[in-house]
Amino acid sequence: MEDSKLWQKLFSEVLGTALLVLVGAGSVPATLILNGDRGISMADLGVIALAWMLIVIALVYTLGHISGMHVNPAVSLGLAVSGQMPWRYVPGYVVAQLVGAAIGALGIAAVLGQAGITNGLGTTAYGPSLSPWSVMTATFIGTFALVFVVLGVIHRKAAPGFAGLGIGAVVGALVITLGATSAASINPAANFGPMLALQIFGGSVLWEQLPGYVIAQLIGGVAAALVYQTLPPRELPAVSVAKNEVATLDA
Repeated sequence: MEDSKLWQKLFSEVLGTALLVLVGAGSVPATLILNGDRGISMADLGVIALAWMLIVIALVYTLGHISGMHVNPAVSLGLAVSGQMPWRYVPGYVVAQLVGAAIGALGIAAVLGQAGITNGLGTTAYGPSLSPWSVMTATFIGTFALVFVVLGVIHRKAAPGFAGLGIGAVVGALVITLGATSAASINPAANFGPMLALQIFGGSVLWEQLPGYVIAQLIGGVAAALVYQTLPPRELPAVSVAKNEVATLDA
């Protein structure tokens, strides 16, 4: 299969990240609007996790063969550290993901209107009842798990055809498990986009919390790549799209 051009890969990342944020992050204010003053219950968290899982699965099978469907700077960094992606592509991918996340968050505002803005547009923040260290630890663990699974499902010996299900499953599971602590923040772009959009619409944004999330996420992605490299055989050629939906990039 002929490889996609760089601009096609970057456009794929913009589009994929926008849809990810629109559906995934957008499920939070949508739930809050429907619930009124009831907040979010464990059952609601399960529905939010389902929204994240389904959009990830759909995007992997739709865009994975074009750009790899990273839609997450921590994933791109982890793939670069593990040798699955050339370092020269990382800056472009990250910029595309941030742009896409901002577009997706603006889409939440367009779909949900003022009610969506009032309910935060899917921004992530933690209150004084939670320790910043516990939030960052949860963020690190969640991102580590995500990148570790991504590296596993794209390996040449992985079961073919199940990349989307594997990645979607771990995202959904992490939302359920970590939603109460770190809001399952495992994607720097998904943190940034809603915060920027909320700022544009005059909402209150805790920008001082963003660096902690991002640092924990990037360290988690790097750690996952380093740990995974100790497990499979040293030779890790690029994955054939015919076997797995998540494409890696030849150096």
